[in-house]
Amino acid sequence: MLRDVSVEQQAYIDSWLQDLVLESEDVGQFLTELAIFTTESFSPSGSTVHCGVTLLRGRKAATAASSDDKAQAMDDVQNSFGEGPCLASMELLSPVLVRDTAAEQRWPAYMKAVRSEGIRAILAVPLIVDGDTRAALNLYSETVDGFSVQDVERAESFAAHASKALRLALKIAKLTEARNDLVAAMRSRTVIDIAIGVIMAQNRCSQDAAHSIMITASNNRNLKLRELAATIVDSIAPESEVVTHFQE
Repeated sequence: MLRDVSVEQQAYIDSWLQDLVLESEDVGQFLTELAIFTTESFSPSGSTVHCGVTLLRGRKAATAASSDDKAQAMDDVQNSFGEGPCLASMELLSPVLVRDTAAEQRWPAYMKAVRSEGIRAILAVPLIVDGDTRAALNLYSETVDGFSVQDVERAESFAAHASKALRLALKIAKLTEARNDLVAAMRSRTVIDIAIGVIMAQNRCSQDAAHSIMITASNNRNLKLRELAATIVDSIAPESEVVTHFQE
């Protein structure tokens, strides 16, 4: 695929990435499918290239997805050392190529570790995302010089297109998270409001007084306000479902 990309194939990749964003349940699924597609695209006939995706948030790097267990293990090794081509690629925002792990002079301890696992060549290309978050595609080959100059160029081009899709996926995830938080907050508010109404009826007091009673009871029992409210509602309507009426 990507070893000889035509204009038509690139258009297909763009379309595929857009569909993948829309069809994925979350960012994790998107990145996993991306890693698998990258492996299939860069693996030459007769051998397999392993692919992992690393995300860096703050100062902590973590493997976000992988094409297989081998890629997962190799990414974890690099993250444990805190150095290597992937982390360098994210810092420099440019591709980093290791032609031969036996001859590479950078990161000697890490090179020895991955070489013992049969990895002989590594290519890392950055995925450009927004804010402080950084990401990279990590390609592992068991063949010396497993990545040509053309492979580097094509991987960089592919990463540029994948970066756009990843930014979209992250934005959708952020909006979904905000929506879910809002729904949860509204449901919690509904339970609390019903409980306040119960206390008002039982004690023939004002809304403010009922709210104060609940806060005091919450502190005394070391319960969150919502948990206490749920207990009060359940005491008058056991096993009933509290419904929040709003338009999503």
